[in-house]
Amino acid sequence: MMQTLLCGAVAGALFAAVPAAAAVSQAEAAKLGDSLTPVGAEKAGNGDEIPAWTGGLTEAPAGYKGDGRYVNPFPDDKELFRIGQSNVDQYADNLTPGQIAMIRTYDDYFLPVYQTRRSGTYPEAVQQKTIENATKVDLVESGNGLKNYQTAIPFPIPNNGLEAIFNHITRYRGGSFTRNVAQVTPQPNGDFSPVKFTESFTERVALEDYDPAEDPNVMFYFKQAITAPSRLAGNVLLVHETINQVKEPRRAWLYNSGQRRVRRAPNVAYDGPGTAADGQRTSDNLDLYNGSPDKYNWKLKGKKELYIPYNSYRLASADLSYEDIIKPGHIDQSLARYELHRVWHVTATLKDEERHVYEVRDFYIDEDTWQIAVVDHYDGRGNLWRVAEAHAMQIYDADIPAYAFETLYDLLSGRYLVMGLTNEEDIPYEYGTERSSREYTPAALRRAGVR
Repeated sequence: MMQTLLCGAVAGALFAAVPAAAAVSQAEAAKLGDSLTPVGAEKAGNGDEIPAWTGGLTEAPAGYKGDGRYVNPFPDDKELFRIGQSNVDQYADNLTPGQIAMIRTYDDYFLPVYQTRRSGTYPEAVQQKTIENATKVDLVESGNGLKNYQTAIPFPIPNNGLEAIFNHITRYRGGSFTRNVAQVTPQPNGDFSPVKFTESFTERVALEDYDPAEDPNVMFYFKQAITAPSRLAGNVLLVHETINQVKEPRRAWLYNSGQRRVRRAPNVAYDGPGTAADGQRTSDNLDLYNGSPDKYNWKLKGKKELYIPYNSYRLASADLSYEDIIKPGHIDQSLARYELHRVWHVTATLKDEERHVYEVRDFYIDEDTWQIAVVDHYDGRGNLWRVAEAHAMQIYDADIPAYAFETLYDLLSGRYLVMGLTNEEDIPYEYGTERSSREYTPAALRRAGVR
């Protein structure tokens, strides 16, 4: 029973493929915190499976030790039913073509469905800044950047597809955090060798030496150091993500520990190869989508009710090993959790003059968090090629939506990638880490790149 739900505030503009005036009126913005949540979702439920939003999950369960291992706050929830090959047609209206293809391709692939819990929320300060952004932030003339933006969600009431995708790109991730994660690219038989990373992320406004006048076009800094296996350990990627990418594209550098050399890395963008991913993802597949949106025409197609991965705490459990999760063809779906949520449907179509391995990308973005939940990728011949899913969970001790991990399935090769595994890592997440601008300079890469 797929429903197309159009918010009255944007009904006249949902099908626009080019940027329109971005900031909304004071009257429209007044709906935020009233009929809409502070970040623009519909507060009301659907009278059936989707409940009303009542503030999200803001309290840690009794078993949480404050150690970055986010235990399941809903341990008594039971699986309601499964969507598999025998009943996929019954639920097709609430699935993406990619999800349907995965179910039909693998006999043992299914979606375990649980009750919907709208756990997503952000800190009060981020919610308030989002409300302020609604009447102030604009797209630059070409759409490839933002004006009057510093932090939080820029377009809680989006007018077009570009605004919706920028909400995902810029969403609040905790200001500053460090995480230790693994990436795997299993062979068709399920064999894999993990590549491990230590990653740090810091919004410019969260730097301990933040200066509004210094480097004002940078949105955030990202550093990714490989820690295993030994043949790759010590290689480091540094990214300065810019706000207005017409004014200045993303800055990226790579430190190669074998050569002990830092070099600019313009290919760390678009469909350049993902780090140590064995060809199983592009650079802009990380976080389901990142970087400049200038290669595509973007269309906001409306809202849908979709079964998406949500409250995926079991997949982050330290009781599981990577071998417990990784199976031939796909992860062990019995460990996953899907819920019915409203999502924004955004389609990106490659511009005639541009080149990219993905001709069309269909994005399904959770309305409560602006995190992308599912992406269907099509090749240049119009064939469904790759299917991405992000297994979301709420960081309940800091009011931050996040992912337990993300998957990218290749329907043509039978292989897949999982990025963000933490089950076997000693310190998976640390939020609120203090970072200075000095740590995100090219000169700092050599110091970080030690075997």
